Amino acid sequence: SPQKSLDAAASEAEVDNPIEVLAKPKLIEPIDYENVIVQKKTQILNDALREMLLFPYDDFQTAILIRQRPYICSTVPDNAEKEAHSLFVTECIKTYNSDWHVVNYKYEDYSGEFRQLPNKGTKLEKLPVHVYEVDEEADKDEDAASLGSQKGGITKQGWLYKGNMNSAISVTMRSFKRRFFHLLQLGDGSYNLNFYKDEKISKEPKGSIFLDSCMGVVQNNKVRRFAFELKMQDKSSYLLAADSETEMEEWITTLNKILQLNFEAAMQEKRNGDLHEDDEQSKMDSSSSSLDSYLPEITKASRDSETKFKSESRVKLFALDPDAQKLDFSGIEPEVKPFEEKCGKKILVKCHDLSFNLQSCVAENEEGPTTNVEPFFITLSLFDIKYNRKISSDFLVDLNHSTVRHMIPNAPHQFLNGSSDCLHRIKDIIPEVMLQYPKQGVFSVTCPHPDIFLVARIEKVLQGSITHCAEPYMKSSDSSKVAQKVLKNAKQACQRLGQYRMPFAWAARPLFKDASGTLDKNARFSALYRQDSNKLSNEDMLKLLADFRKPEKMAKLPVILGNLDITIDNVFPDIPNYVNSSYIPMKQFENSTKTLVTFEVEEFVPCIPKHTQPFTIYNNHLYVYPKHLKYDSQKSFAKARNIAVCIEFKDSDDEDSLPLKCIYGRPGGPVFTRQAFATVLHHHHNPEFYDEVKIELPTQLHEKHHLLFTFFHVSCDNSSKGTTKKKDIVETQVGYSWLQLLKDGRVVTNEQHIPVSANIPSGYLNNQEPGTGKHSGPEIKWVDGGKPLLKVSTHLVSTVYTQDQHLNNFFQYCQKTESGAQALGADLVKYLKSLHAMEGYVMIAFLPTILNQLFRVLTRTTQEDVAVNVTRVIIHVVAQCHEEGLDSYLRSYVKYAYKAEPYIASEYKTVHEELAKSMTTILKPSADFLTSNKLLKYSWFFFEILIKSMAQHLIENSKVKLLRNQRFPASYHHAVETVVNMLMPHITQKYKDNPEASKNANHSLAVFIKRCFTFMDRGFVFKQINNYVSFFAPGDPKTLFEFKFEFLRVVCNHEHYIPLNLPMPFGKGRIQRYQDLQLDYSLSDEFCKNHFLVGLLLREVGNALQEFRDIRQIAISVLKNLMIKHAFDDRYASRSHQARIATLYLPVFGLLIENAHRIDVKDISPFPINAAGSSTKEEAVSLPASNPLVTPQKSVNALDNNLHKDLFGAISGIASPYTSSTPNVNCVRNADSRGSLISTDSGNSLPERHSEKSNSLDKNQQTCTPGSSVVRCDKLDQSEIKSLLMCFLHILKSMSDDALFTYWNKASPPELMDFFTIAEVCLHQFQYMGKRYIARNQEGLGPIVHDRKSQTLPVSRNRTGMMHARLQQLSSLDNSLTFSHSKFHDIITAEISSSTTTPEAGQNPHQNMSWTLFL
Repeated sequence: SPQKSLDAAASEAEVDNPIEVLAKPKLIEPIDYENVIVQKKTQILNDALREMLLFPYDDFQTAILIRQRPYICSTVPDNAEKEAHSLFVTECIKTYNSDWHVVNYKYEDYSGEFRQLPNKGTKLEKLPVHVYEVDEEADKDEDAASLGSQKGGITKQGWLYKGNMNSAISVTMRSFKRRFFHLLQLGDGSYNLNFYKDEKISKEPKGSIFLDSCMGVVQNNKVRRFAFELKMQDKSSYLLAADSETEMEEWITTLNKILQLNFEAAMQEKRNGDLHEDDEQSKMDSSSSSLDSYLPEITKASRDSETKFKSESRVKLFALDPDAQKLDFSGIEPEVKPFEEKCGKKILVKCHDLSFNLQSCVAENEEGPTTNVEPFFITLSLFDIKYNRKISSDFLVDLNHSTVRHMIPNAPHQFLNGSSDCLHRIKDIIPEVMLQYPKQGVFSVTCPHPDIFLVARIEKVLQGSITHCAEPYMKSSDSSKVAQKVLKNAKQACQRLGQYRMPFAWAARPLFKDASGTLDKNARFSALYRQDSNKLSNEDMLKLLADFRKPEKMAKLPVILGNLDITIDNVFPDIPNYVNSSYIPMKQFENSTKTLVTFEVEEFVPCIPKHTQPFTIYNNHLYVYPKHLKYDSQKSFAKARNIAVCIEFKDSDDEDSLPLKCIYGRPGGPVFTRQAFATVLHHHHNPEFYDEVKIELPTQLHEKHHLLFTFFHVSCDNSSKGTTKKKDIVETQVGYSWLQLLKDGRVVTNEQHIPVSANIPSGYLNNQEPGTGKHSGPEIKWVDGGKPLLKVSTHLVSTVYTQDQHLNNFFQYCQKTESGAQALGADLVKYLKSLHAMEGYVMIAFLPTILNQLFRVLTRTTQEDVAVNVTRVIIHVVAQCHEEGLDSYLRSYVKYAYKAEPYIASEYKTVHEELAKSMTTILKPSADFLTSNKLLKYSWFFFEILIKSMAQHLIENSKVKLLRNQRFPASYHHAVETVVNMLMPHITQKYKDNPEASKNANHSLAVFIKRCFTFMDRGFVFKQINNYVSFFAPGDPKTLFEFKFEFLRVVCNHEHYIPLNLPMPFGKGRIQRYQDLQLDYSLSDEFCKNHFLVGLLLREVGNALQEFRDIRQIAISVLKNLMIKHAFDDRYASRSHQARIATLYLPVFGLLIENAHRIDVKDISPFPINAAGSSTKEEAVSLPASNPLVTPQKSVNALDNNLHKDLFGAISGIASPYTSSTPNVNCVRNADSRGSLISTDSGNSLPERHSEKSNSLDKNQQTCTPGSSVVRCDKLDQSEIKSLLMCFLHILKSMSDDALFTYWNKASPPELMDFFTIAEVCLHQFQYMGKRYIARNQEGLGPIVHDRKSQTLPVSRNRTGMMHARLQQLSSLDNSLTFSHSKFHDIITAEISSSTTTPEAGQNPHQNMSWTLFL
């Protein structure tokens, strides 16, 4: 039960943390959100900012994305769906034909953290650059020239002649004196032209010309060549002369550029002055008068102009925060793309030419080109000697000249009867003639490495033995006579045996330089080696290639003299005129007979999960390899030596049945044929074959589909002996063999040994194999006693048939029982359990089809046992994908492919409800822990399915129009609640043993709960968050705090977080104006109930501030990042929006005041504290390091007096910060009645009690307080203080004036002083210390002490800052707290009103952040 798990978590926490575990804070029941928005409908609709209170109507929708297909038509044959009656084939076809089903969330871009906001990429406005006095002081100590360039201003120096400017005498050549001039920019941006007697510009100059007073620079050649004149405001002028015209022009250009800059700056200043002069005057008047009157008397016009100025001219405060400027991609999810057909490394193979040394003209009249004297045929394929396998199908090429091709007569009629009865619809897509002579093929390799070879096997027309036929080609002597003889024999052979081929030669070349797939373009094909009739098989070829890099072995092989010109290249995307391995053209295809078509060559991808991808297109090929026939001991036939094997694919064993036209043809012939012949070996009784026959399988296979092998003895002898009749018999049948394709519903693959029969009666398939018992069919005469004489292997490349027995059995059983609706529970569970043994690569390849079927069974079954076992299989599949690093396929499935079944209330159930119930069962303590751990670790998948199923259910059944609390049945609400309650003990108890699973489950649950706000009753979702939080306690280990704040971070990032918090008044009685209503400045129960999420977050942050530093930092980071997000959210860009949001965060003031004693001014102040004081004084200010927790001793008033006197003195510039009266901020008082667990980083101190102080803001309000009133006293560190103060400043800057004045009215004098203490700490914390200080700190040299000039405000040339004068007024007041409360308000009010005229604050580290930044 949840309570037990809570107890367990608590006891664990005690072990981890020796400090006494305090009572958990009580949970605040959230409002019934749905009822509240109905009850307050009128108030909400009348609210000017109603969009901040309501969810948009079009928040989410489902959509169908048309699947982007790269081919000009679907890869699924037109009639495939009608033909298919097997459930697995049908479901596969549905998968490839279906479009993508997505759920779109309109405002999803706003549901991440602030860095992912849609407008975050826009450039932040740069602040104006100010020059500070503190930098000017430093400048004087440095070399002026280097500093001038460092400032980035214009600088120039050089020798000039200076004319005597005494007006009493005229200027003559003699009066010019040579001086070294140096142009220098001053700290305030103005320029001086200093001159010296020599080049030592570090000394005092002899004189200066102030360019601020210069009106213009003109050329003046009257007295001296290359002279120019500087005309000044007072009508005087300076005459200078250069040594050359070029130098003169450079000086004139540079000086005029500076004058232009000065003019622009003056105009800007004038514009600014005009804009604010009247405004300032009115503010000064109203400020002075309001010292004796209350705020509402400030004129409205003044307030409006102030607001306008603030909103228009201020940069967002958080834009200056270093954390907001950091790039952080950790929270960004990878983009999820739909499934797509991916290939390995692609290689374009271009076949140019095959030429042998033996050449002649083959034409009868000997007119024509010189060519090879007989036709040759090339078969290209890839071999991998590392893994000892052939890794591609064959690419057949005919490079013969047309005259040579004509040596072979046309094939018999049955081969050329068009494509009318072809399985493939190729005739409708592309003219066959375009596919007849392939020249370019694209091979793909999933795992490239240097031991992959491109092998070319060369064949010729059958003529005799390989040795005899190759002999003429191996001689290098005079070849014209030999060529004529070979040509004569070849012509006879082509006429007689044109359709039969024999092996002739082979060559190979490596493909890659390395394992990354760099093509070895420099490699060439090896010599053409003669084929050895005893080493023909693929296995023999792999052995030969293993010795390829051993010259001594290769030198022994007989070489045929010739050259094979084939080049390889990389493949560019969108290659034109490309057809896939099923001859379906890609979209960029020109239907012209002149087009050079590029063919895809099928890759045989290794059967391992990491190299597998989910199938996306229809493909159904069977590759057949006759390997060996053992005919040396047969007695049935007299002659059986030159044996040809004919392969056919048939769908019937009737006597007159025709083979199917589905075998891919050879170059030059039809694209599809009924027969294929293997190469023939001369005079071999036990021939070996290497041929590959590619077959396009029908969509639906049945028991009658089979391969038929017919063996012929081919007569090669063409001598004149014997009668004419005898000569005509070319082939004699010498046996038959057949292989049924389906066995137990699966295609037969791998190596088979089958018997050969001498006859082929009708109905031969019914006959059992010899020696297996009774014969049910016709009598068959077996050759050699029915021994398995033929060795044949098949290889299936299909996306609609599976070789996996377990998967096949499961789908067959589902088909029998309508996806489990009529199944016997025990049987179905047995099939489900067997799916755990499914091959990993099969699981990946058919991933969408398998998952769709499992979800279908889940909704149709009536038995809990079946549902739980379905879920276990899904867990197994999901875990396998993750373990292979293929989780991206799961993400694609959820986002694009998953589609809930149509919901029929009487028949089926919903996936979300059934899956939630099954998850609950699997998470029970009694369940298998390995399965539950996997569910935790990969829970994101299950929660995402729940979310998508809920969305589709609401839209498709029109439930989205219902009230939230009527959308889902109570049973589903119960299921969700149970999932949360069952999941939480796993998260809180397994974080040590199984950290990854706990962390993932926690994050996934947060994402799920966040998305539930979009679909479900929001009050119900609030309760689930309360359920979640109830499993944590103060003093938990750090990991659990991380979990909790990660959960809050994710949930609070909901795109409609603001409406969820209802930033509206909850006053009783009639609806009042927003401004009149009472605001919550503390975390009262009422506040936490009405504004549930923000209330919960602030309470948790408040509790976390009493924990260790790591925990505090996590909490503060979550709060600050959320506030940064509000500031940058373009939906809430206006000042009124930001002011409304600020009302949700007013309790942050209370949190800060509670912890004011932990903000150490000494650490953050740039002024040395007690620099001149004695050690005893030092001790008075800081606590001993060994014990950071003390019970406060000093009275409240004494502390407040000290703070007031010192800090306000520092602001006004009268009191010295070096005096020992620096506020003793280490002394602590309890800010309000809340407390928390006392602990230190060492964990040694004990809890101590401390007297409570009443808080005036909490009058008549019950506050949310954890159990104890003990306060933690150790200091917050720099980063924490900065972040908290940034939040404080942001709220202060954003909140309306009414909210601020109400706060000041309500606050007690001590709270008020604390408030201004914190504000003053902001001045210290964000004070600009000068470039030198920053540079020294970065170099680790420590701070330097400046004499105390104004270090915070920029140099002001035209008017003094208003703020300084007002603060002096303030500091002259009595420092005690006895003056009237309202009087204090008057002074502060006036101060705020006038403060906006001070110069704009700058960007850290080069500018200052002061009062004006947030007011």
